[in-house]
Amino acid sequence: MWDAASAWFDEQCHVRAQDSNQQNAGPPAAECANLTTRPRGQPLRAKLGFSNITGIDYSPSAIQLSGSIIEKEGLSNIKLKVEDFLNLSTKLTGFHICIDKGTFDAISLNPDNALEKRKQYVKSLSRVLKVKGFFLITSCNWTKEELLNEFSEGFQLFEELPTPKFSFGGRSGNSVAALVFQKT
Repeated sequence: MWDAASAWFDEQCHVRAQDSNQQNAGPPAAECANLTTRPRGQPLRAKLGFSNITGIDYSPSAIQLSGSIIEKEGLSNIKLKVEDFLNLSTKLTGFHICIDKGTFDAISLNPDNALEKRKQYVKSLSRVLKVKGFFLITSCNWTKEELLNEFSEGFQLFEELPTPKFSFGGRSGNSVAALVFQKT
């Protein structure tokens, strides 16, 4: 199955995130929250070494689709929960690692009070992530500098992950930003 959302980002971002996790963020058994249930996201993370994964999505049908893929692949270390990340239940907390590959981008594009929703996202992230926990974000809508500004309260840049570069008109840049923040 092809995941159109994954086409926005380099497929190697999962591998780079796992490499960063192994080098810096602690054991693969650490509680890991995947902030969206892209159909292949959780199984790929499990195959890369994450062993305690919770995938969340506000869409019951996305959770159902992910559940069927997880079941088909025989993965038992992945929990799925229907949650609106902007209005979380009190049960969702205590993660060592949170991974976002498009959720913040989608929230940012909401035409109804996007600034307030971005602030709520940061509050929710701060609530679910343990102190000294790691937040890995891959964004196709925000530059490194913009993400540093958005997550300046309560988070510090830990690492910038390499992403593909392109050149056009004599200038070079990245099509995506991939950063690791640590909660302070």
